[in-house]
Order: sequence, then structure tokens, then C-alpha cells
Amino acid sequence: MFLAVIEVFKGAGVLIYPLGLCSAAAVFIICERAFALRRAAIMPQDLVDAVVNKRPLMGGKHTVLARIVEFAEQHSNDEDAVKAFARLEINRMERGIPYLDVIYAAAPLIGLTGTVAGLLKVFSQISPDTGLPDPVAFTQGVALALSATIIGLCIAVPALVGSGWLQRKVENYAAQLDVLLERILQRSRQ
Repeated sequence: MFLAVIEVFKGAGVLIYPLGLCSAAAVFIICERAFALRRAAIMPQDLVDAVVNKRPLMGGKHTVLARIVEFAEQHSNDEDAVKAFARLEINRMERGIPYLDVIYAAAPLIGLTGTVAGLLKVFSQISPDTGLPDPVAFTQGVALALSATIIGLCIAVPALVGSGWLQRKVENYAAQLDVLLERILQRSRQ
């Protein structure tokens, strides 16, 4: 099985490099954002409880919610600035996710480039004497065509799923932060 995977990678030719770059970038972005978008890093429960119950705020100093609360306390007379700051924090949570969209669109196109290159290799090696392709060039061309396409699709699908999952996670946090922002603004009005 492992040797078959190695053969697929070899069959992709030079296109394995941009495909490998896409794969590494997708894995990095998904892992980094999954870690950064943990609930404890965005809105720890003790801080949420303090905002909801109008208790003194403690803990979670380096979280998104804590930064919004701190900004709201410093700019209590400017609700528009507080709302803009909250939107900025939500935008920061989305960092890197649009690159996943580029990866899941680009990886299959790179694979398609391999398909075209492989077919070109097959048809350019047809002997004028016999009208048949060179068997070695034929198998290499077909391997390039299929391998690059398979790898491109295998990169695109997890990138698409990861992008959707992370975007949904950010949207969920944004909705919760909107509700908490109203509580924070009520608190600063008093």
C-alpha cells in the first residue's frame, strides 16, 4: 500500500511540488486555526459568566472577549468604536481561512494541469511509422495525468471541509460575541 502511494507521488512529476505546498499550507492553516479558535482562547466560560451576570471581570486576559471588554471600558462613551473593535476582533479570528478557499480551488486546477501535461506526453510520443505510442512514454503520461489529478482532489476535499468547519466556528463565535457585546455595552452605560 505504501509503495502504491509513493508511485502515485512519483507519477505526478514536477507538479508534486506545488501540490505538496498546497497540502502543507492547508494542514498548517487548519491546525493553527483549530488551536486559535478554541473556546478558551476566544471566550472562556468564567469571563462569559462575569459579563452575563454583571460581576467583576477576572481571568482570560488574552482572549478575544477580554480584549473587547477592556476596549469597551476604555471607550465607554463611544459605542460605535466598541462595535467596530468587536468586528475587528471577529475579522482577526478569520485570519488564514480565505487561503483555504484558494487552496481548494487551486489544487484541482494544478491536478488538471497534470492531466493535460500527461495527455500531451502520450500523444506527442506517437510513432509516425507505426501510429502507436511508445509504451514507456504512454505509461508515464497516463501516470502523470492520473496521479496529479488524484493528488489535487485529495488536497482540495480536506481543504474545503476545513474551510467550512472553521468558517462555521467563527460565525458561531461571532453570534455569541454579538449577544455578549450588548451586555458589555449595557454595563458601560451604567
